[in-house]
Amino acid sequence: MTQAFRAFMSFFFPEVCAQIDWSKRPRFRDKEFANMGFSGTPDVLIADMLVEVFLRDGEWMLIHVEIQAQRNASLARRITAYNFRISDEYRRPAISVVLLADDDPHWRPHAFHRQMLGMTVDVSFPMAKLLDGAGREDILLASRNPFALVKLAHLCTQQAHHDADKLYADKWDVTILLYERVRSKRRILVFFKVINWMMALPEPYQERYWRAIRLWEKERNMEWISPLEQSFIDKGWRKGLRAGLKTGRQEGLEEGVKKGLEQGLEQGLEQGLEQGRTEGAAAVLERLLTKRFGPLSKTARNKLAKASLQQLAAWSDALPEAQSLKQVLG
Repeated sequence: MTQAFRAFMSFFFPEVCAQIDWSKRPRFRDKEFANMGFSGTPDVLIADMLVEVFLRDGEWMLIHVEIQAQRNASLARRITAYNFRISDEYRRPAISVVLLADDDPHWRPHAFHRQMLGMTVDVSFPMAKLLDGAGREDILLASRNPFALVKLAHLCTQQAHHDADKLYADKWDVTILLYERVRSKRRILVFFKVINWMMALPEPYQERYWRAIRLWEKERNMEWISPLEQSFIDKGWRKGLRAGLKTGRQEGLEEGVKKGLEQGLEQGLEQGLEQGRTEGAAAVLERLLTKRFGPLSKTARNKLAKASLQQLAAWSDALPEAQSLKQVLG
């Protein structure tokens, strides 16, 4: 959403989108909002996104975007509470919009109503559902909005019912559509990671999928997703699984494995993705530096290996205009 917020709003909430002045860039305020959590209420989840936008009449307001992946009876009450809290905190009008990613076509919370002792609270909010559109995939295929592909990926995953062959075929079709519809390499990579995560394949199928991508890119003389990027995209999941199994063995059999997998997958995925991104970025930068300035010294290679992701990004930005290795690494 941070990469393509206008496309997100246009696809899922077009009526709201039409009232926004898109000549003024939206400002994302999620970190500020994370500090507004209701203390002492452990069942409350942090809202997914808070965005400051300007309306066409010149007034600025806030949009709270909530994504709910499972049925939750308290969702409408929680949305109402968040909305009141946002408006009170910022002293600005705010709306809440909800995207449902669950698998129940009949669950459609869109309002909160409470009446007691003469006092009435009645709130309704815009709601969209990823599951809507099943059986009308031709509309999604005709859309140029990248979120149509995200929705298509969701529907295909739901319909595959763990059939790896069907999911592989559908994932390949969605991937080719992504390459053909989206022109920006940066946006292709962003949406690719989303689709790759949504349409998770068993490892043998995923390896076959990577081979197919490399061959497809080679035939077209392009390299949007390098083998190094492929390796660290998958690395986090594998590391998380190993960490979970290890924790499970330490804590006991059935309950330990369950608890260990949950904790290990969550923590290991986050840590593995971060480490994988850093290692991948260092390897890519080393390859580019070698191609530009010749073989690197041991000191330079060690410097790359110890650098943070932020430092590697800064060096990569300096590379195009640098005339020597020293101008890049300092």
